[in-house]
Amino acid sequence: MSELLVDFITSLDGYASGEGWPGFWGLEGPEYLAWLGEQPEVTYLMGAKTYRLMSGFAAGEVPSGQDDFRPEEEESVDQLTRAPKVVFSSSLEAPLTWANATLVREDAVAAVRAMKEDSSGLLSTIGSLSLCRSLLSAGLVDRFRVVMFPVITGATGSERIYDGYPDVALDMIEHRTFDGRTQLVEYKPRVLEHPPLGAPA
Repeated sequence: MSELLVDFITSLDGYASGEGWPGFWGLEGPEYLAWLGEQPEVTYLMGAKTYRLMSGFAAGEVPSGQDDFRPEEEESVDQLTRAPKVVFSSSLEAPLTWANATLVREDAVAAVRAMKEDSSGLLSTIGSLSLCRSLLSAGLVDRFRVVMFPVITGATGSERIYDGYPDVALDMIEHRTFDGRTQLVEYKPRVLEHPPLGAPA
């Protein structure tokens, strides 16, 4: 049976990106990059918006405000290109042009539930905030990992990650600090029917 990891890279205040900020907020250090290179092989799950963005990068589109990819960003995109990817979308057309990407039109929750039951190895989300929210709400997520970079993007942050989430209890299973500044926390999530003091009136 497969394990499902929801994996986020965020600012301290919980944004997935920020206008005018480079990838990794420009704060990736050697320890963090080495750790990224040590990650096991995974099958990535994503929605249409993330697919369009990342496949564009793979085709050579550079993020707004940059002239070229930094080497760290280029390696990250190359790694994603090599990995198997499952894209959930009713708007994209098959065949997908990004290498190793498979389009799935059926309900993502049902499809991921079947993938978990019928295969082994690690499934991991990338971006795709609404997909992650749906999978977590359905109780399919085994591990919830966040790498928080030491910035607050209150003025420029976009894509607030946790809006619309259910209440979730998190039991820590790993934590680590990279390069003296970037914090990884990993949890086993439990979706709650109501908070500890009872359901809201």
